[in-house]
Amino acid sequence: MTRKPITLITGANGEIGHGLIRYLAEQTNTPDIVALDLKPLDDELLPLVTESIVGDILDTDMLAEITEHYQLHTVYHLAALLSTTAEKYPELAHQVNVQGTVNLLELANKEDHTVKFIYPSSIAVYGLPDFATKHANPNISEDEFLHPTTMYGVNKLYCEHLGEYYTKNYGQLDPTTRPSIDFRCVRFPGIISAFTVPSGGTSDYAPEMIHAAVQGNDYNCFVREDTTIPFMMMPDAVQALIQLAHAPVERLTRRTYNVTSFSLSAREFADRLHLSYPDVTITYEPTPARQAIVDSWAHSLDDSHARADWGWSPAYDLDSAFDDYLLPNIEAHYGFRALAGIYG
Repeated sequence: MTRKPITLITGANGEIGHGLIRYLAEQTNTPDIVALDLKPLDDELLPLVTESIVGDILDTDMLAEITEHYQLHTVYHLAALLSTTAEKYPELAHQVNVQGTVNLLELANKEDHTVKFIYPSSIAVYGLPDFATKHANPNISEDEFLHPTTMYGVNKLYCEHLGEYYTKNYGQLDPTTRPSIDFRCVRFPGIISAFTVPSGGTSDYAPEMIHAAVQGNDYNCFVREDTTIPFMMMPDAVQALIQLAHAPVERLTRRTYNVTSFSLSAREFADRLHLSYPDVTITYEPTPARQAIVDSWAHSLDDSHARADWGWSPAYDLDSAFDDYLLPNIEAHYGFRALAGIYG
């Protein structure tokens, strides 16, 4: 039986998955898409994929069945248990985030050709020891302060190393074995979407703040007002994965790349929001555990390697993020437009 070449997207029913499906479906030279998620794919996306599979990445029999019918060409491995949930259930997080990734790497490695394996990592892999160190090291490269304090960060960092191992060193004691994985990883900052209300992330105070303000609600922020981390918009996150996947392998000087757009504090975020919603009150009541986690993350990310190697550049800076993407779309989502604090 001839197996049809496919692009496999795990965690396909999330917003990044949706963006990837829409983009890839428009490309004439992209293999057919198979979407895998714990939940059925949204109905409007079904015409864009060859098959939508409801399944668990821990189910190795189900994964093997996929490759009985399809030939893996590219894997976008988006499925994961996010940070807040991972802290509550660390053993489950290890199973989903690590063992699930191993299952997919093994699946791809059985192909007789090279499979691109595109993996989203996270700012959670960083672990600066204290606030003074964070202040003294504002722009962190890919190889600094890799001492994560959360299970999610530990999982992501381990999987970065797993991907590099499968690409460079798998079968190193057996001269007849050839690695068949081309692992490429994007290390994301906090991602903000105009279309989904966040859940399960430690950086969710920023998008929560926006969604509350657009609805005319005050917001009590769970971090200090001076808390600063990098952010990017969801469309830029999707494009970063696509750009890295399409980059010529000879241009890549590493396997894991930082990407970012802008960094600002919770107070600066609120100040920017108040330009459009001056009557919304933002207060600050830090949750000690969540504050400690965010304090261990980088103030900003050095993404110079991504810019030099594969032309990374975000479409949205701070002003265009608010004016062209976040506020118009979130206002449309809630069905009204706010002008100078007047809703109607």
